[in-house]
Amino acid sequence: MPHRKDIENRQDIELLVNTFYKKVLSDKIIGYIFNDVAIINWDEHMPKMYDFWETTLFQNIVYKGNPMNVHIDLNKKESLNKQHFDQWLALFNETVDALFDGQKAHLAKTRALSIATVMQIKIHQQSQQQ
Repeated sequence: MPHRKDIENRQDIELLVNTFYKKVLSDKIIGYIFNDVAIINWDEHMPKMYDFWETTLFQNIVYKGNPMNVHIDLNKKESLNKQHFDQWLALFNETVDALFDGQKAHLAKTRALSIATVMQIKIHQQSQQQ
């Protein structure tokens, strides 16, 4: 297997995010959430995802937004459960591992796990308050 480089710049983030979302959109477990429930404007969404991961991995603060509120609102339309988050995380990790190796790649997977965990907790708390 050829040596994979680490995530080093915005172009690497764009490759990661684009490759990941191609998998997500065709996924049997979570694809419908993105395709049919969230009804995402991809021209707007993808640059936000690039900004989010650039901010997350390089502390270059280019992302402005609140992903928690977006997902809490989405959960009101379609109940997001552990299987959804586990599949999102599995696809993300699979994509990172296929493309990259190194400290930033490891950080991306660690941050994705943290994000998925916190979102599940917040969504559960929110649903308990209703």
